[in-house]
Amino acid sequence: MASVSILGPVATGGAEIPYFLPSVPAGFPSPAQDHIEQRISLDELFGLHRPQIYLARVGGDSLQGLGILDGDLVLIDKAAKARRGDVVIACVNGEPLLKIMGGDQHQVILLSANPKYAPRYVLEAEDFQVWGVYVGLCRQGRHCG
Repeated sequence: MASVSILGPVATGGAEIPYFLPSVPAGFPSPAQDHIEQRISLDELFGLHRPQIYLARVGGDSLQGLGILDGDLVLIDKAAKARRGDVVIACVNGEPLLKIMGGDQHQVILLSANPKYAPRYVLEAEDFQVWGVYVGLCRQGRHCG
């Protein structure tokens, strides 16, 4: 089962980091690319300056098939309109869940991307709302400390 902890809105810092163009080779490096660089702002790249962008921590492995892993930080847009097939933070009876929104206009089904979890059918009597739509992923590449 996957849950999600909403950490809060993303504060913009305006820090810029070096960005290598056009890409970083994963095979044989091209010496010509060593000198191509510009500075970018992560705020601009991910739209973090928008007040409706929140950060949440993923708990569980139900979306591992989408590359969203336990402990990842996800960017959530509270203003985005959710569509079927979107990954959303869905609140069912007050419990926030990070799931794929499925179903049709008559039935909402919250889906996992891990075969060990069954679909979660939202019953008519349950309190359901979409809190926000997943728009980005932050993952630390190496454990520090």
